[in-house]
Amino acid sequence: MNQVLEETGWTTVCTIGDIVPEAGVCALVDGEQVAVFRVGGELYAIDNVDPCSGAAVLSRGLVGSLGERVVVASPIHKQHFDLRTGECLETPRHAVRTWRVRRQGDGVQVGRGGA
Repeated sequence: MNQVLEETGWTTVCTIGDIVPEAGVCALVDGEQVAVFRVGGELYAIDNVDPCSGAAVLSRGLVGSLGERVVVASPIHKQHFDLRTGECLETPRHAVRTWRVRRQGDGVQVGRGGA
């Protein structure tokens, strides 16, 4: 479904219905894997590759919260990544990049550049 809107820098990656609430999906944007999450009515996007293991698995991690932070736990070593900032709570040097994400009608779009 990836429809690139060159003039705006946004790529339509799926419909909102493709993302189960409180879960994530993987999308390919400009040749890079992006994990897109739908949590509590909000959308978040981070790199899909777990920097601790090198595996492209973050979109399949468990979503939850630690205090005020919305996080995903990597399925490999269970590190928690803040979905707003990309910070790894256990090992800050292993942060992941965040992506801009928005809903346009029923479409979910990921934008180039950090959130």
